[in-house]
Amino acid sequence: VEVKTTDAYRLSLDTVAKYRDELINQGTLKEPCSILIIVGRADTGELEAQVRGSRHAWHIRLISVESLIYLVKVKEKTESQETISKIKRILIPIEYTRLDSLIETMFVATEDVEAGIASEAGQPDESEIGTNVSKGHWKFTPSDELQAKREMIIDALGKKTNTHYIKKTRAMYWDADHTKRLVCTISKRYLPPGATRYWYAYHPSWDEFLDQGESGHLVLGCMDLEKAFSLPLPEIRKHLSKLYITELKDKKSHYWHIVIIEPEPGQYTLQIPHTDKDLPLNEFVIELGDVS
Repeated sequence: VEVKTTDAYRLSLDTVAKYRDELINQGTLKEPCSILIIVGRADTGELEAQVRGSRHAWHIRLISVESLIYLVKVKEKTESQETISKIKRILIPIEYTRLDSLIETMFVATEDVEAGIASEAGQPDESEIGTNVSKGHWKFTPSDELQAKREMIIDALGKKTNTHYIKKTRAMYWDADHTKRLVCTISKRYLPPGATRYWYAYHPSWDEFLDQGESGHLVLGCMDLEKAFSLPLPEIRKHLSKLYITELKDKKSHYWHIVIIEPEPGQYTLQIPHTDKDLPLNEFVIELGDVS
């Protein structure tokens, strides 16, 4: 970290490049790699000119701390690893005479964020989940309310497990060591006459993310309950082959349907289609009262 009150003082780009070369020699970094200088002020004209006129011009880029935080917020709202990779590529020096790749990144990121929010705030097609769900009994839930519920659940889980969970994307969280991982998704309650009480989409990217940690949990939040359900990854995987599945229109991906039913008032089970036995959720309950 270098702190200066004006851009009148020149930053030695040779020294910065030397830091990178030393990290490569130590094996900490692998080539090719570039340098991103993060600045806290807007008056960086001298530094920008210095970069453009140097031999390091194709290896160094500048970004303000405000813009970097904005990119992080966009990343946290997406679930697609492809989108995250495209966002990262914006930070790497590339030739922008042709703007197609930049426009594609903007479009894909926006589309992915909107689709992710819709998967929680909207309603599934009743023909896909195999239950009697009436479209007239579903209401849109604002994304800020969904996120507030999610944060309440993450807070309760963190206190119960003595773990500080860090947000990776909209639904993915992990600890500082990336060993403890969870995916938290939220559903509004379905009203009668259908059997379904809560519905979730479970994505392959979530399954892969959970599998890469030492422990992984799928956490199912319910907008109207003071409890959530935290299922270990092995428990989820035992039932994946029996769940309803939807292939996306691009034929490149799919998701599984997670359906919670309420066979008796206050008793919740995970519906396992094509079997005569559902999964009771009592042992997986997280009481949100733990937040206090």
